Amino acid sequence: MSDLLSLTHDDVRRLALGLPSAAEQAHFGKADFRVGGKVFATLSAPDHAVVKLVPEQQDMLVSAEPAVFSPVAGAWGLKGWTKLRLADCDMATLASALNMAWRNVAPRRLWRDLP
Repeated sequence: MSDLLSLTHDDVRRLALGLPSAAEQAHFGKADFRVGGKVFATLSAPDHAVVKLVPEQQDMLVSAEPAVFSPVAGAWGLKGWTKLRLADCDMATLASALNMAWRNVAPRRLWRDLP
């Protein structure tokens, strides 16, 4: 995907905080994004983010775009936590992954407020 502009943590932050009732906090010393007190994404290494997917979503995205998505190592990955490589990701894919992660933890009453 050499035609992509490399996405940054600022892109993740802007999109995540654009989701209804999303807030930035800290998780294990790294920035995270929450809705209803639950984490749906974190900022990882400088070129990564992590999103909270369900295992079926994780399997689908890893199969479809293995250069972008990979399970987090260990038990967290088995629960759906998925690493997203920003250098290999486009804005639409990032927005879709954050939206999925947000929906996985957001109270249903907030879903109607999605853009």
